[in-house]
This record gives sequence, structure tokens and C-alpha cells, in this order.
Amino acid sequence: MPPASPYQCLTLSFLLITSLVILSYFFAQFPLAPQGYSVYPSLSSLGPETKAKDIYPEEYYPGGAYVSLPFGNVRYWLFGPESGKKIVLIHGLSIPSLIWKDVAPALASRGYRVLLYDLYGRGYSDAPEITYDVSLYATQLALLMQHVKWGRAHVAGVSMGGGILAAFTSFFPDLVDSKVALIAPTGLVESADLSRTTRFMSSPFIQTVTSSAPFRFYLQRLANSSSSDPVSEIVRIQSAHLPGYNAAIASSLRDGPIRGLHKSFEALGASNRRILLIWGTEDKTVPYKYAARIQGLLPQSELITIQGGGNDLTVSHPETIVSTFTRFFGSK
Repeated sequence: MPPASPYQCLTLSFLLITSLVILSYFFAQFPLAPQGYSVYPSLSSLGPETKAKDIYPEEYYPGGAYVSLPFGNVRYWLFGPESGKKIVLIHGLSIPSLIWKDVAPALASRGYRVLLYDLYGRGYSDAPEITYDVSLYATQLALLMQHVKWGRAHVAGVSMGGGILAAFTSFFPDLVDSKVALIAPTGLVESADLSRTTRFMSSPFIQTVTSSAPFRFYLQRLANSSSSDPVSEIVRIQSAHLPGYNAAIASSLRDGPIRGLHKSFEALGASNRRILLIWGTEDKTVPYKYAARIQGLLPQSELITIQGGGNDLTVSHPETIVSTFTRFFGSK
């Protein structure tokens, strides 16, 4: 092979230098500014025609206020005697703090200082267009407790709220007092126990469809035919009228505190906290078989079984919940 001519060597050198300059430019250029995210409105944005504020008004509980946190505004309520034992109540996947309607006031009347709040994407809290994972939910509660100047509190969670409680305790153990209560908590649910509809609705593609304006318009026609059950009705209204709600639900099912919290429950079990478990034998959302599995991770826990109870125990059996909480958490 004849040696390369000076012209060819010069051409190759030029191409090599040009390539190095181009690569250096792409590797060394200053990154673009971070992209923001959308924050969708809450129930506070809806008009009277939806009847949302008739069912679940902003002042449903006393002591209501908003706090602006990094991912949007959060609605909370703080009531009961200021000297009472502090307790935080965390709601579940789809129903906002309305789920505690028969429990929270009763606890306050018995001397507890109660903190309620709507999770991001539900009720009167904003819906950021981000991933709804355990870090988001745990940080939301930690910042809210800082805002209300609570250094420690007892915590109770129902369904997904129980999964949030477990993760929150593992992330922020110093914020959680000596007793916690879990009502049919998520966190260990296997994919096989999620219905086909749930798995289908939580897919990213279907999440996009259900969050779209045409789909929500279709749901609005259904939601306008009001139900006598306020809990079911508020779920339909949120799904039909709040653009961030369906996405929050789907992301929570896919990325959130429904599964994968084995280590969080292990950490809770290794702590010296007293733990109360309450479960219904006919729970179709978080089946009763998980009570034994979670007890295996929480050897110090006390299990209260409610025969025939479903996943909505705070609504179907409020007297049992209140009396059990009062005995377990004690008086001030």
C-alpha cells in the first residue's frame, strides 16, 4: 500500500481535530436550565355545580389552613385541645381526609390534638405532575409537622396511609412517638392481588388517557348524577374534575407505598414502638392474609380483627376504631 500523501494526512488531521472540537463542545457545554413541572389544582378550584364543597367543604374540620410546600399547597386541619396528645391521621389512596369524618372529631372530643391533611393530588391539596413515591409522601408529612411545630407525634394510617406511615417512620424516626396504629396497611401487596382493572388503570398510557380532558368530560356526566354515599361521590368528583387526580392515583399504584416496603416494616418492627394493627376479614383491597405477614415483621404488634369488615373501617366501624385508639394511645 503506497504511503499517504501530504494532502491526505492534512485532511485526516483536519477531520480528527474537527471531531475533537465538536465532541468537546457537547461534553463541556453548560447544561440547560432545569425544566419545571406542572401543578394541577385541587377541589378548591371547583364551582358549586360539582357539589364537591357540599359534600366535603374546605372547613369540613375546624382549624383548617393551607401551607405552601415545595411541591404545591397542602390543606390541613389542626384541632382538639392544645394540651392533648398529638396524633396524625393519614388517609389512603383515593379518598381524602373525609375518610376520617367519624373518627377525627371523636378523638378531638376525647382530648387528643388531631392533625389531618390531604395528600398531594387529593382533596384540597395540589397535584404536582411528578412521581408519587414514598419519598414524596414522607417528605410532605415531615414538612407539614415542621410547619405546625410538632417535634413528635403518634401516627395512624389507613390502607395506603399505613404504608406511608411505615415509610415515614423509617425515614424520620425522631418525628414519630412511641405508638403507631395501622389500619389494613399497604406496603406488601403483591401484584397478583391487584385487580386487572387496577393494573390496567395504573399503566402510563392509560394514566395519560384518564387524565385527558375528553375522558374527564365523560366522567363529569357520570359524576353529576350524585350518589347518596358521600365517600364514593367525592372519589367520582375528583376523578372527573381534577386534572391531576387520576395521574396521582395511577402513579401511587405503580410507584408508591403499595408494594416494596418490606424493609420499612422490618425497621418499624425493630424499633421499641408499640404497634396496633386493625384489619377486616372481608377486606378486598388489602386482603386479611397480609395481617399475618405484617405481624411477622412487627412481632410487638397487637392485632384487632373485625369480622366482616372491609377496607373502609373508619367509615363502617368508627366506634370500634375510636374506642380502640383511645385504649391504645391512652389519655393525656
